[in-house]
Amino acid sequence: MAAVMISFKAIALVAALLSVVATYSAHAEPNYNETTARRELYYSVGSTPSTTWRPARATWYGRHNGAGPDNNGGGCGYSNTNLYPFNSMTTCGNQPLFLDGKGCGACYQIKCTSKNNPACSGEPKQVIITDVNYDTKIAPYHFDLSGTAFGAMAKPGYNDKLRKAGIIDMEFRRVPCNYKGLPVRFHVMGGCNPFYFAVIVYYAGSDGAVVQVDLKEANSNTWRPLYESWGAVWRIDPGHPLKAPLSLRVRSDSGKILVANNVIPLNWRGNADYRTIAQFR
Repeated sequence: MAAVMISFKAIALVAALLSVVATYSAHAEPNYNETTARRELYYSVGSTPSTTWRPARATWYGRHNGAGPDNNGGGCGYSNTNLYPFNSMTTCGNQPLFLDGKGCGACYQIKCTSKNNPACSGEPKQVIITDVNYDTKIAPYHFDLSGTAFGAMAKPGYNDKLRKAGIIDMEFRRVPCNYKGLPVRFHVMGGCNPFYFAVIVYYAGSDGAVVQVDLKEANSNTWRPLYESWGAVWRIDPGHPLKAPLSLRVRSDSGKILVANNVIPLNWRGNADYRTIAQFR
């Protein structure tokens, strides 16, 4: 009887573990063919945001109401950071925040109070790491914010007055990103070809930051690691023509994993977006 009870408990445990695995339809754009729908598997190991506010210093750059760089991009390689979901609420991070690109996409709340500057509201505002600043003299944690993000910390009507300060003491904490239903998107970089593949992962769940990308070719069981090229760009020089469709496996900085099977189609090209309908939990 004891052996039977143990076996039932084992079955229940296996069932519980399987319940964290979910499969979703996915598709790649452009040229997605509904008759060849792809499948995705994802699971998570949990993520814990920070509840502790830490000291930092903030500067700003670019236009008063801009997203930082004039090209609306930055050192991570993201584009259109003036548009949703970035909405110009972007920032450079120094090395402890940028982490050689592995901090790209991470989300933080920032705030300053009247003790920092009379124009500060004390209300938290959320920003995304999209760029890098290697200045090591400002502070151990240095946020070089877009003009929009810096001004957002001010009391209503005091945005420009706060920006005139140029540099302020502030506080920050890591928080989950909220992409409000946006699925993971893969941007294949311009100049790619069957002998060279490079990709940026957009909207990597609540973590935002990606620490590893792997690739699997058609009719293969082998995952090959991509290597950091620069910023949030991951690349591989396979040494032979890649056999599409290609699958991508992404790991976020808390250990969550998303597998997008055959997400890069047969007719893939550089400077193109390939979308899924799946997202990290």
